[in-house]
Amino acid sequence: MASSLDDLHGLVMRDPVAATDSYVAGGFPWRCGLAPVEALWAARMLLPLGTRLAAGTLRALARRQQAAPGADFGRIPGALRDAGPHSPPSCTGIEATLLFPAVLAEACRWGLPPQETERLLPAAERCLTWLRRIADPPGGGRSGYVPDPVPGGPYRCETQAHAHRAALLGADLLDASRPSDAAALRDWAADLRTRFRRDFWLEDPAGGRPAALLTADGRPVPHLGSTTAHLLDTGLLGGGTSAPGLLDAAQTDQLAGLLAGPAMDSGWGLRGLSAKESGYNPFGHRTGAVRVHETAVAAAGLAAAGHEQAAGSLIKGVLDAAESFGYRLPRCTRASSAPRAAPRTASGGLSSRCRGGSRCDPHTRRARRPAPGRPRPNGVRAAARDRPARRDTAHRSVCRRAALRRADQQTRHGDGGDGGGRPATGVVTCSGACLSSSGRL
Repeated sequence: MASSLDDLHGLVMRDPVAATDSYVAGGFPWRCGLAPVEALWAARMLLPLGTRLAAGTLRALARRQQAAPGADFGRIPGALRDAGPHSPPSCTGIEATLLFPAVLAEACRWGLPPQETERLLPAAERCLTWLRRIADPPGGGRSGYVPDPVPGGPYRCETQAHAHRAALLGADLLDASRPSDAAALRDWAADLRTRFRRDFWLEDPAGGRPAALLTADGRPVPHLGSTTAHLLDTGLLGGGTSAPGLLDAAQTDQLAGLLAGPAMDSGWGLRGLSAKESGYNPFGHRTGAVRVHETAVAAAGLAAAGHEQAAGSLIKGVLDAAESFGYRLPRCTRASSAPRAAPRTASGGLSSRCRGGSRCDPHTRRARRPAPGRPRPNGVRAAARDRPARRDTAHRSVCRRAALRRADQQTRHGDGGDGGGRPATGVVTCSGACLSSSGRL
């Protein structure tokens, strides 16, 4: 916990547009800036420790949101990223746009002041406007699904999970000011659940599995990977209960069994791609290595669905691997006999909330419901006192030296940065730092 919080403090940056707002950078040395998706995930995962970071991150992204009329109105800009051997690249901007209203809604649960919520509500409304428009295109497409990265498809299972969560939690935000729009979002989410269970679920002799995506012509792509964990991350509703998920109870149990099986649970965390799939590579960035962020998402979702033993196994594996790195978790590790690091990132904040079993009580704003067999938080007050960002001069000096070494390597060897292929050490990113310090259960 202490190492992770120290790393996170070293990653906190002030928005150059408004110095009072802070967010977590994507990583040092070569992602030292605002990465919308990583910043939102880090802020969401750290909500039990306070809402100040979430508010600053949301304000920074609201200033960068597409506000001009047009096809991208309401969308948050973001780059394409590699999605592995079975899928085309995905768009981080789409994920950030769908994550924005969910983070705002959950920040309200954890104690974000009402005036801050009101200030950010117009930006969340623009995100939800973009969602409804892109899911129901006037010129055709598979109406009701959110395409990623371009209109016309493909339609990824995790993108539909993000959209479903955004609609339900966004409806909670709109209940007071725009009740008719809130009702329309809930109706859309209910229709999405019905269609998703029909179109995305693939029956097989082993009990079935969710398709990773639908192609533009509606053909399902059946490979099993860690992105399916997002189907279990349903979000928190106003009463402090979990929102309904895209899968029904039987499908949820089946997916839980798949994620807990040895093809996905490596013993060090969740593999990025099942060991039974073609193209599996335990060293590959998106082809089988353990991804810390999605391990945390899976553990949180499994515990929320009642599969706490499977969740505990994943978290124990990550903590066992963390010991090899001095408890400074990397972004991903080799999914084989011994963990080996890839660059450190900031997407792991669900872990300590998984370990402690914390969930927000909407009335007292205290963490509640520890999971059986987990450490029990003793009266943790959510958002009562935000821990201020601390400047760690020695840590930043290490980061600067690492950046200089990296720049020198690029100059001498023509290395283009983080290709995700080769391991790196001495690099701090937001995924691993968050995993040890927060956790959304």
